[in-house]
Amino acid sequence: MTFQELKTEEETYLMHTYNRFQIALERGEGATLWDAEGKSYIDLTSGIGVNCLGHNHEGLIHALTEQAHKVMHVSNLYYTEPMARAAKALVTSCGMGKVFFSNSGAEANEGMIKLARKYSFDKYGEGRNKIITLKQSFHGRTVTTLKATGQDKFHQYFFPFTEGFDYAAANDMDDLRAKADASTCAVMMEMIQGEGGVLPLDKAYVQEARKFCGERDILFLVDEVQTGIGRTGSLFCYEQYGISPDIVSMAKGLGGGVPIGAVMASAACADVLGAGTHGTTFGGNPFCCAAACTVLSVVNTPEFLKEVREKGDYLRKAILSIGSSKIKGVRGMGLMLGIAVGADERAGLVANLMEHGVLVLTAGTDTIRLLPPLVITYEEIDTAVSAMKEVFGE
Repeated sequence: MTFQELKTEEETYLMHTYNRFQIALERGEGATLWDAEGKSYIDLTSGIGVNCLGHNHEGLIHALTEQAHKVMHVSNLYYTEPMARAAKALVTSCGMGKVFFSNSGAEANEGMIKLARKYSFDKYGEGRNKIITLKQSFHGRTVTTLKATGQDKFHQYFFPFTEGFDYAAANDMDDLRAKADASTCAVMMEMIQGEGGVLPLDKAYVQEARKFCGERDILFLVDEVQTGIGRTGSLFCYEQYGISPDIVSMAKGLGGGVPIGAVMASAACADVLGAGTHGTTFGGNPFCCAAACTVLSVVNTPEFLKEVREKGDYLRKAILSIGSSKIKGVRGMGLMLGIAVGADERAGLVANLMEHGVLVLTAGTDTIRLLPPLVITYEEIDTAVSAMKEVFGE
């Protein structure tokens, strides 16, 4: 099928919910992708942070193939070893209580919201259900997680939204204190606001917010859908902030390419969701959990996480060394980086980078977002930066 034939079929049969780039990707190896015409690209997107082990990872393919030959899905009515192994790997790595597996980040955040509200209902009764999130946050595209998202542009069309949310300014404790009242059951935040523009929160603010919540039995929820599974140089980003959440959500990199999300709760919240209070048909299936076990076995080692931090530092410094006036700064942690550029220049820069064989993402209004596979090589980084020099120098 030619590219034009593929494009015609896509436009005929698929809902137009995405404005796609004009290339059809066919295969990949590590952090390099090839399109249908054989052109290569350095992948600094990893499928929006999903393909943490890159493309065609031998260990992941072996695990999935082996599990596919056994059983891929049986439902949560039965025990399966991959789900138990994946749960143990997560819980014991973080000193948390228990985990629930879902299919996506939005579902994980929905589960986290439900868990927080039930915890408060069980302990305090009705009326204590408000969840405070941060302005510029992003938590998903379901009706509830859209409302949890602290950006007005997402609160359109799909009325009525789920109520019970309020929004505080990031890094502003006075605003958080003002918004927290007797009806508040939880505070929910990303350590780095990804879709909002790759905006890391201040460490002192996060620590003070965590203390504030602990003193009032307000649950502290951390959305690690994008920042988790080694992306920032620790298994979860909150570890670098020196705090422990009550509940944490995750997805994206957890399956290395297959859809899986999870909600992990501290011991105090671990048994809030009992039989019948939450569920999923596909969540925790053996196929996806086999992938999660493999990903965690690779990513969650001191050596690997150290490499992520070192590669991130190398990439950041290399971009800044370009010295272009078009680059206003680079922010982020590990291999989650944002290049600040002019809002009116961004679209052209992204398109030009693709022409030069580098795939990138966007975030906020003026940010080029980089989420490369965690296994990206220094050679691939150098190739990408070389292309950036040409693009940003033009």
